[in-house]
Amino acid sequence: MIEIRKEKVNDIPLLHVVKSGNEEKMLPLIFFVHGFTSAKEHNLHYAYLLAESGFRVVLPEAKFHGERDAGHSEEEIMLHFWDIVINTITELEIIKDDFINKGRVDSKKIGLAGTSMGGIVTLGALTQYEWVKAAVSLMGSPHYESFARAQIDHLKKADPNLSLPNEKLEEMYTALQKYDLSHQSEKLRGRPLLFWHGRKDPVVPFQPTYNFYEKIKKEYEQHPSDLKFIVDEKADHKVSREGLLETVEWFKKHLL
Repeated sequence: MIEIRKEKVNDIPLLHVVKSGNEEKMLPLIFFVHGFTSAKEHNLHYAYLLAESGFRVVLPEAKFHGERDAGHSEEEIMLHFWDIVINTITELEIIKDDFINKGRVDSKKIGLAGTSMGGIVTLGALTQYEWVKAAVSLMGSPHYESFARAQIDHLKKADPNLSLPNEKLEEMYTALQKYDLSHQSEKLRGRPLLFWHGRKDPVVPFQPTYNFYEKIKKEYEQHPSDLKFIVDEKADHKVSREGLLETVEWFKKHLL
């Protein structure tokens, strides 16, 4: 049986998923981060299969989402997209430390995955945390600055009356460079990384992420099985069952 516990760490809501009998054991930990306008409960199918495989799984709630919904419209939340991303990266370490301090987690076996915004969080976190030992990006992007600029251009076209001071925007773009994996791939340090992306994705463009994968392949020449990109030729912005199962297998291969 799989146990699903609703918990909080420093007021951060999360779901803690673990196989019955493993509750108090020291286990490998997988963080799974949800997408934009989604919520932690929406990824329980990943957590179920991972917990069944022997992992402790934590599904955190991102700021302004799910239990942390502050009543903002989707358009309002979009203006805070990158604040949410960076805040989530910061909170991952807070949650990780709490679980380690309670003796529940093997600190040498921690993985991170996410869909869409969660995939973006995953790739940004790899620039900050060496404790992430293996990762899966599902429809994510490592290109923080260029993707942010494209988002803002889209928002301005959609609403010509939108007031976004250029000075503030440039400050944001500069702040994002710290987390932009596309310009500091050396921070991967050869850690196992799996990408899944639909070629027809209209939300997070496929090609820039694939180009990044092609660029970093040479960094994995000594251990090519630690880097993989699954291209779904027919998919748009929705992960297939293959993507789900490959995520589970990736962590079983690299963290168990």
